[in-house]
Amino acid sequence: MAASDPHPALAAARARGPLPAPPPLSLEEVRAIALAAGADDAGWVSLDHPDLAEEVPHVLSAMPGARSLVAIVLRMHPENVRSPRRNVANLEFHRTGHEVDEVAARIAQALFERGHRALNPPMAFPMDMGSFPGRSWIVSHKRVAQAAQLGTMGLHRNLIHPRFGSFVLLGTVLTDAEPTEAPAALGYNPCIDCRLCEVACPVGAIEPGGGFRFSACYDHNYREFMSGFADFVEDVVESRDRQDFRDRVPLHEAVTTWQGLAYKPSYKAAYCVAVCPAGDDVLGGFVHDRTGHVQRVLKPLTEREETIYVVAGSDAEAHVRRRFPHKRVQRVRSSLRATRPREFFGALPLIFQRGPATGWAATFHFDLSGPEAVRGTVRIDDGQLQVTPGELIGTADLLVRVDARLWLAIVSGRRSPVWALLRRRLRITGDRRLLTRFAACFPR
Repeated sequence: MAASDPHPALAAARARGPLPAPPPLSLEEVRAIALAAGADDAGWVSLDHPDLAEEVPHVLSAMPGARSLVAIVLRMHPENVRSPRRNVANLEFHRTGHEVDEVAARIAQALFERGHRALNPPMAFPMDMGSFPGRSWIVSHKRVAQAAQLGTMGLHRNLIHPRFGSFVLLGTVLTDAEPTEAPAALGYNPCIDCRLCEVACPVGAIEPGGGFRFSACYDHNYREFMSGFADFVEDVVESRDRQDFRDRVPLHEAVTTWQGLAYKPSYKAAYCVAVCPAGDDVLGGFVHDRTGHVQRVLKPLTEREETIYVVAGSDAEAHVRRRFPHKRVQRVRSSLRATRPREFFGALPLIFQRGPATGWAATFHFDLSGPEAVRGTVRIDDGQLQVTPGELIGTADLLVRVDARLWLAIVSGRRSPVWALLRRRLRITGDRRLLTRFAACFPR
């Protein structure tokens, strides 16, 4: 072909003219597409929804020009999730999770064939682990599903679908299609406030007052995910010899790590989902035989002998020893500590422990200097925490001045605060005993 001859594909595209604007889609059409692709339920919500403001920059970073989100629901088999043999429950999580990704991909393709750009981010993994321990996911499927009126977040911080209850996994499809209508309000909260999730949780992550101990859930339930693998590698590196490694890592944990790498990591509990009776499909058995539900579902989990992973000195450790003395406690490192100075203040609410913070009050100012300088105020008041990044507010009971990177080394245990004080690299103004109290509220 001569250089002057037009490429046949280019010539054909020019001859066809500009692509016509795709026809608008209704909520029912999008829902029908999702159900035909294999979803058990679906909704559609504009990215402009006020409850999704935090999601906007992350969604647009994955798909510039996205205008809306298709939320999908796939149900799991309740009996599998309830089984005291947690490998059965985890098989159900993995099976349904794989199906969610497949269904989302089919929806994205169907929207593309109708002239709309569409993208399906992972249901869970793979994530953008370069951002860990910060936000590594593209979109919060639970937040999107709730905005799309597919359910309501329960006490256990999982979405409860009005029909399928807690036995669901969620996915999201990003698209540039513009919704023509807002989803109808659900009208009621499917959560029946039975508080069985609170009773079942082995680490007390669901507090009696409705609060949530994020680190307690994360350190135990997600042990085989990011945190456990990091600990495993550190144990390998730090072990003096074979026997020392075996003392640090029991055989069952070594093979569990192998299984997680060779197959998929498994949740250690997820009991809050297993015992939840909400949802029309499962509620009847609880309403008509509450005692039977407790005997068949709740007790096999709470009476189960197992290892519970907790950070030393945490509220979770105190809860397990008090509430479940028959369960084995194993102390682990927290992987939620900040790795960058700008993450320090954001990490504090995730790892805060109310127990050591009860019965006293103090205001802490942190003036962290250096190339990554940050500052902020932390107020602890009888078990309550308030963090204000970027500002030094009020009168400090303790003022901490130190290089930001050195401070992270101190809070992670890699550097001694005494060493830093003696070399005047750490300067403290106020009652130094408060530094010990502060550290107890954020165990590592």
